Amino acid sequence: MKYTNILFIDDDEEDLQIFQAALEQISTTIKYNYYTDARKALEQLRLGSVTTQAIFLDLNMPSMNGHEFLAQLKQEEKLKDIPVIIFTTSSDSSIREMTLSMGAIDFLTKPNDFKDLIALLTPFIF
Repeated sequence: MKYTNILFIDDDEEDLQIFQAALEQISTTIKYNYYTDARKALEQLRLGSVTTQAIFLDLNMPSMNGHEFLAQLKQEEKLKDIPVIIFTTSSDSSIREMTLSMGAIDFLTKPNDFKDLIALLTPFIF
């Protein structure tokens, strides 16, 4: 599936900037929002203040981690069908399987190279 409106949730400001730069390299018309706090993101989604076609979600965050966010999102009737793509530094297959069983549609390990990031994200962008 290709998305034109993305929400990115990651507590690392540098990762947010790199992700944003990659999206802008792929498409100048893509819409995106980002949050550094998963609780705030979930609250805004519940309120309808932010809408998205897909969520790219980091797992390791303070306050509310990605697993907790995913579990709560999938309990929300009006939000549970939003596709969630895990976007994390982990490449652990057991974590991958757990998040997929919780309802994530994909699991991507953050690459170290910017060109690799663009290649990784391109299939998801129109």
